[in-house]
Amino acid sequence: QVQLVESGGGLVQPGGSLRLSCAASGLSGSYNMGWHRQAPGKQRELVAGITWAGSTNYTDSVKGRFIISRDNAKNTMYLQMNSLKPEDTAIYYCNVRSLFRMIRYEYWGQGTQVTVSS
Repeated sequence: QVQLVESGGGLVQPGGSLRLSCAASGLSGSYNMGWHRQAPGKQRELVAGITWAGSTNYTDSVKGRFIISRDNAKNTMYLQMNSLKPEDTAIYYCNVRSLFRMIRYEYWGQGTQVTVSS
């Protein structure tokens, strides 16, 4: 079975940094990964995505502050978050998308809370 486990969330002061990790298991072949977040009263949004080969994309609000990366040998994805702002407060979810014989499979982690406050 596929399992995605996030870690690294917590409370941090504005301007601080935090690193999130997502450990994946039960997957084979190539797959894309991404971080999504959802704040109270708002829709879930894509924060950053990364392909198997390492191509990345970011939502405008985090460009220049966040860095997404992955270690395929460890089946782990990371999100380095710098210069954090209160508006970054949300539950952050790990996402995996894969294709097998033209069928798309999607998996989600349980999420980890990030709170930016003084």
